[in-house]
Amino acid sequence: MQSLNDLFVDVARDMLDAEKQLAKALPKMAKAASNPELRKAFEKHLEETKIHAERLAQVLEALGQAPRGKKCHAMEGHIEEGKEILELDAAPEVKDAALIAAAQKVEHYEIAGYGTLSTWAATMGIPEVKKLLGDTLAEEKTTDDLLSEIAETVVNAQAATT
Repeated sequence: MQSLNDLFVDVARDMLDAEKQLAKALPKMAKAASNPELRKAFEKHLEETKIHAERLAQVLEALGQAPRGKKCHAMEGHIEEGKEILELDAAPEVKDAALIAAAQKVEHYEIAGYGTLSTWAATMGIPEVKKLLGDTLAEEKTTDDLLSEIAETVVNAQAATT
C-alpha cells in the first residue's frame, strides 16, 4: 500500500464484497420481517444494493482495476449477527425491532465506507467517481432514515407492548 490510490482500491474492493454479501442476506431479512413496511424497505434496498455493486465495479474500472471484491470481514460479522436474529425465538414485533437494529448497523458501516471513498475521490480529483459514490452514499442515508422512521413510528411501539 504505497498511495491513496492503492488504499482507495483496497477499500472499494472491500465495499464491493460487502454489497455482494448484503445482497445475499437481504432476502432472508425481508422474509423474516413481519411488518409489511419493513419487508418492503428490505426488498427496495436489495434492488439498490445490486446497483451499488454495479457502481463499485464501474469505480474500479474507472481506476483501471479489475472489478473484483476483497473479503469484507466487517460485513461478514454483521451478517452473522443478522443470522442470529433470524433464528431468535421472539415475538414478531420484537424480531422486527432487532432486524432494524441489525440493518442500521450495516447502513452505518456502508455510510462510513462510501463517505470515506467519496472524500478520497474528491481529493484524488476524480469527479466522475465521486459522483457515483455520492449517489450511493445518498441512497444509504435514505435507507437508514427510512429504517429509523419505521422503527420510531410503528415497530418500536409494537415491540414495547409485547
